[in-house]
Amino acid sequence: MRRKLYEWKRLERFAEEIFARAKVSPADAETVARSLVHADLRGVHSHGLARLPVYVQRVQAGLIDPGTRPEIIRQEGATALLDGKNQLGAVVGDAALHAASELAKRYGTGIVGVRASNHFGACSYFALQAVEKGQILLVMSNAPATMAPTGGIRPFFGSNPIAVGVPTGEEPPFVLDMATTVAARGKIALAMQKGEAIPPGWAIDEQGEATTDPAKALRGALLPIGGAKGYGLAMFADIFCGLLTGAGHGPGVQSLYDNADHPQNVGHFFWVIDIDRFMPLPVFRQQMDHYLRQIKAEPHATGHEKIWIPGEKEWFLAEQHMKEGIPLPEKVAAELEALGAVLGVDLEEALIR
Repeated sequence: MRRKLYEWKRLERFAEEIFARAKVSPADAETVARSLVHADLRGVHSHGLARLPVYVQRVQAGLIDPGTRPEIIRQEGATALLDGKNQLGAVVGDAALHAASELAKRYGTGIVGVRASNHFGACSYFALQAVEKGQILLVMSNAPATMAPTGGIRPFFGSNPIAVGVPTGEEPPFVLDMATTVAARGKIALAMQKGEAIPPGWAIDEQGEATTDPAKALRGALLPIGGAKGYGLAMFADIFCGLLTGAGHGPGVQSLYDNADHPQNVGHFFWVIDIDRFMPLPVFRQQMDHYLRQIKAEPHATGHEKIWIPGEKEWFLAEQHMKEGIPLPEKVAAELEALGAVLGVDLEEALIR
């Protein structure tokens, strides 16, 4: 059977129309739809339109408030604190990124902490926006408890992603976007949806035993990357995103899925650097190109055809998907079709025929 391919702009319009049915403003619907399809374009389906149904469910249940506007509640020099007002996470993230970018233009660097937000999608969505402006971005978020601290068996930290975006000239930009767990919880949920096992070393069950069963993993805990080093990185992100901003932290960050009573109160941290304060941007771009080409020219290990730069595979995959279409996972497509049927929006309109 020929696999179904979806045109990315039509997928954005599908998501926008779904959000419109949930009383989300056109501008905010466009922002969140763009962030979700961005992830699908890059092949990161765990953070793409797979999240659309739960976003809409939480909006309709009053657990996300699309009628509010994120607000800077404190700003001194190059730092600011932003209250997300429980808006959709991508909308809050866009407001924080804009504020940090403007502070960086004024002071050379801009740091914005965020509280009272929600799941904001793939960090790379924000990293690439900064890259397009010729700025460097470090962005982090905390998340609901899924990871056990090293030596523990019960979830305490989230997968707490950390991302960095750095502009280049002719080469694809450097975009490091990583969870501090071996795998994001969304990937395990996606494996369960598809009826697939997860690789060894991703998670433990409720008794602290290693498991490849995604259902047991979701009831147990995810494992940090690099053992105690990943645990330390997750704690670092939680301190900056949660404790420093006044957002939820540790188990205090509420679940996106298993929680029908409370807003998430996710915290984020955006740090933008104005490259021109260090050297002219065109010079930096040239140096980055030369640097990346040096790395890629290194001898290849057996079994490796080339050396990839962080974010490069996703960059080229997005280009391919823009030209040829996005192959959504069957389970995700089925859930979107069901959601569209309820709200009167046809996913089939996004198909490439």
